[in-house]
Amino acid sequence: MLLNHDSGAGFLLTNKKPAVIIFSEQRRSYKRVKNAFFCFKEEGVDLRMGYTKQDVIRMVQEEDVEFIRLQFTDIFGTFKNIAITASQLERALDNKCMFDGSSIEGFVRIEESDMYLHPDLDTFVIFPWRPQQGKVARLICDIYRQDGTIFEGDPRYVLKRVVKEAEEMGYQFDVGPECEFFLYHTDDNGQPTTITHEKAGYFDLGPVDLGENARRDMVLTLETMGFEIESSHHEMAPAQHEIDFRYDDALKTADNIMTFKLTVKTIAKRHGLHATFMPKPKTGINGSGMHINMSLSRDGKNIFADPDDEVGLSREAYYFIGGLMKHIRCMTAITNPLVNSYKRLVPGFEAPVYVAWSAHNRSPLIRIPSIRTEGTRIELRCPDPSSNPYLVLAVCLAAGLDGIKNQIMPPAKVERNIFEMTDAERAELGIATLPENLLDAIEAMESDDFICQVLGKHITDNYCRAKRSEWAEYSRNVTEWELEQYLYRI
Repeated sequence: MLLNHDSGAGFLLTNKKPAVIIFSEQRRSYKRVKNAFFCFKEEGVDLRMGYTKQDVIRMVQEEDVEFIRLQFTDIFGTFKNIAITASQLERALDNKCMFDGSSIEGFVRIEESDMYLHPDLDTFVIFPWRPQQGKVARLICDIYRQDGTIFEGDPRYVLKRVVKEAEEMGYQFDVGPECEFFLYHTDDNGQPTTITHEKAGYFDLGPVDLGENARRDMVLTLETMGFEIESSHHEMAPAQHEIDFRYDDALKTADNIMTFKLTVKTIAKRHGLHATFMPKPKTGINGSGMHINMSLSRDGKNIFADPDDEVGLSREAYYFIGGLMKHIRCMTAITNPLVNSYKRLVPGFEAPVYVAWSAHNRSPLIRIPSIRTEGTRIELRCPDPSSNPYLVLAVCLAAGLDGIKNQIMPPAKVERNIFEMTDAERAELGIATLPENLLDAIEAMESDDFICQVLGKHITDNYCRAKRSEWAEYSRNVTEWELEQYLYRI
């Protein structure tokens, strides 16, 4: 942003034509660029993106917003919301909107059910797919108890707590996700299927890529909402897609992932399709992952970079990798939270199975992408898009910080294709495997006091209880595979 203090005009410099921003007579003003708003002070050069209560009220009035969705996320990563009219906005901004927490799985008991939503003003955005007369906006909220204390079962709070610890150590945690999903047809009743009429593969384009138009509209909608989209393309499996948006600080990225999933599903439905973030919807194809690219910076400088190192990594980067590798088996119930998640984590479909790291090789769990210096980052390849991004980023950051604090060096990097090694070769190199199913992952998580402490007792207990129940229900279910194998010959 460049300011002309004499005229009171600002110029927002983008890769497009500069957008002229004219100050109002008031001391604080804003200008809408598509549906993203830029706020700043008229005096001096304090250009802040943060909104005040009055900013939000004014935007709602001037943009003809009639409904505001107060959104929050449960411990399993499901977006929830309460819709209010514009007349109730001031009440919501005063943190007076209440909801029944006992109705949300994993939150609180019925005798302590009153919970309050505290909107994060910086998450205000107008949904571009809703009517342009009587628009709909949203605010992401933190959750508080009736006595005014933060609710320890709020996943967003867990991430904020770990981020604060990193900040106290002088670090900023930046994250860039790679979100994959499938687009399938719906049946005559509008219900989702796993049917697709395309056979497109990696980087294919239309007319082979039948989801190209839907993906394009998703990108345009996300950009309208303030996302900086870096790329989008067809993925390996038929009907599989990926849209990558620019990295940001951890909390903003987690918020963006939740918004991204909602937007993708909404636009897909408008194209008569169903978007699913289920990790492995069909047997015999590549599943959907959500690779997490992570970096730490201090005073604006990437501390993972060291040009004098063999692979360009600093001592802190090695320690961060060491912390991830120490705790990853116990984090997998968070990064891969479904029974179905472990159908993706099998050899033969480019998903990681083995706990190792490499500077270039894509077969290990952790990879260092080729960009170095200020772009140096650590890529964790096991998370899938069904996971709760707040909890995923919280445990990743906490594990990495544990590695830095305790100077945990990782084992030697592995440049061979691990999938081509024998069991004996992997054992000789000390290469462990990720848990093979959800039950193993839950048991591993419960055995790691550090990860349980990061999540807190409330989330750990409720999460593990629910996931054990999910596993038990799955184990009792008679599957199509069993019928095909046994029904006729036994």
